Amino acid sequence: MPIELPTPIAAYVAANARLDVDGMLASFSADAVLRDNGTAFRGHAEIRRLLEEEVVAASAIFTPDSVRHEDGQVVVEGPAHGDFKGSPIRFTYRFTLGNDAIKAVEITA
Repeated sequence: MPIELPTPIAAYVAANARLDVDGMLASFSADAVLRDNGTAFRGHAEIRRLLEEEVVAASAIFTPDSVRHEDGQVVVEGPAHGDFKGSPIRFTYRFTLGNDAIKAVEITA
């Protein structure tokens, strides 16, 4: 049974499954911050570059298998498969939402 995700996160996951950068980016607010392995990417231009260089280039597709609400965040976990060393790797995404968009996300392995 698929897990139920808030709309902006579900849209991001669906776009990621298609490796659709524009679709993934559409889920983020204009001033969003994405933290990946401790590095912050701010705004659409920086997030787009990360998605193109690290997600699409590696065909990295995240398949969430659990979701919980914790300290005002939506915590989503699951494996990512793709053309990268160690695939699949289990990731945790900590989303902060606002105005039907992703305001912030921290990604850790």
